[in-house]
Amino acid sequence: MADTAQPDLKDELHARLQRARTAVLSKLDGLSEYDMRRPMTPTGTSLLGLVKHLASVEYAYFGDSFDRPPPESLSWVEDGSNWQDADMWATADQSSEYLIGLYQRACAHADETINSRSLEAPATVAHWRPAKRHTTLGLLLVHMLAETAGHSGHTDIIRELIDGRAGLDSDHKTAAEWAQYVAQIQAAADTFR
Repeated sequence: MADTAQPDLKDELHARLQRARTAVLSKLDGLSEYDMRRPMTPTGTSLLGLVKHLASVEYAYFGDSFDRPPPESLSWVEDGSNWQDADMWATADQSSEYLIGLYQRACAHADETINSRSLEAPATVAHWRPAKRHTTLGLLLVHMLAETAGHSGHTDIIRELIDGRAGLDSDHKTAAEWAQYVAQIQAAADTFR
């Protein structure tokens, strides 16, 4: 008889969040300190900046929101400069080792919160507007999964811009096949010039 047990929603959301976290960090593999931190978009998006930002929000949503403050201080949060995007880039004195470790520690701290509470567990996000401030672990899991998955997509694109390494589904074509495919897309776009 086939197993018809439904997966637990909390376990499924948590597992997907963990996979998205892993995907984010995988995009830093093999890169130089420079390539991890250089701005790759007109708005300054960088790989380490995304990691730093995600560490900050993991600590905020699954730490502070449950009265479990981070066990380490984040200067850009303490001085409020995160509201001026200081959490979106790596300063010269913040090594990749530090920021990657920070993200891993923030995720471990978040996992403790997630594992010890039900989806209905109440939370308060102090920086959200008053009408939305009171929430639950379940809603924060959905929120953080969406945020991490979105930024994971950003890391895919940034890595491709740095050295051509594309996402997991890109290894089914050779470089020549990719060039032909892109030329086909460009030709279709050119019909609208």
